[in-house]
Amino acid sequence: MRKLSKKSKLRDRVMKKLIRTGLFCLLLAAAWPAAADFEAGAEAYRRGDYAAAFEAFRPLAEQGDASAQFNLGFMYENGHGIAPNNSQALSWYQKAAEQGDASAQYNTGRMYFSGLGVAENHVAARVWFVKAANQDNADAQFSLGLIYDEGWGVMADDSEAVRWYLKAAELGHASAQYNLGRMYYDGEGVAQDHRQAARWIESAADQGVGLAQKILGIMYAQGHGVPHDYVMAYMWFSLAARQDVADADAARSFVANKLSPEQIAEAEARASAWQFR
Repeated sequence: MRKLSKKSKLRDRVMKKLIRTGLFCLLLAAAWPAAADFEAGAEAYRRGDYAAAFEAFRPLAEQGDASAQFNLGFMYENGHGIAPNNSQALSWYQKAAEQGDASAQYNTGRMYFSGLGVAENHVAARVWFVKAANQDNADAQFSLGLIYDEGWGVMADDSEAVRWYLKAAELGHASAQYNLGRMYYDGEGVAQDHRQAARWIESAADQGVGLAQKILGIMYAQGHGVPHDYVMAYMWFSLAARQDVADADAARSFVANKLSPEQIAEAEARASAWQFR
């Protein structure tokens, strides 16, 4: 079964902590004399004035404010208010990470893993992912699952991959839920259990993971871990096809040959009514 394991997954999963700064910074207001300056930076960012936000955060970051350091890292990485510079992004992320900020620890690991602003180093990435994962950062837990699943910088270890995928999956991480389901399906690092596979793959499918939707369709079509149900299979293939998942449309057409027009109408109605959970 195909896994969600491309390195680009780590690159794409940037923790947008800055977006939540408006709430987070208010919780820190009593602890920092410069809280008003921090809030001014957060407000400037919210209204899209990135240059003003950058100028507000920079002196705070230089004074050691971990949240401001993270925000500078994010802005350097994404070119918000300053020219993109991955080396500077990593530098500021790592300053915040060294102060124990879990999101900064994850992003530091992500940049080491992907070679952004630094030479690619999977061993260093794992060190930072572990720090973040131990603070219940689901992205870091998922990343550790991938590292052990693929053997990036470590000996491949399916059992360890399952352990980290499970932690992230229980926190609602959709890609971890899918990969955990895949490992239950194939019996990798855990006893094969199609019901557990269906449970976790459906959790991912409910969150809109297209590959999980297609695999869940296959499971309904074959009766693996779920009741044999071509109507449900058609529904999940339809949802996957909406996202242009490879072969989902062909699978839906195959299942359609086994359904009456009324059953197809029911499946299409279910697909139309489906919503993210």
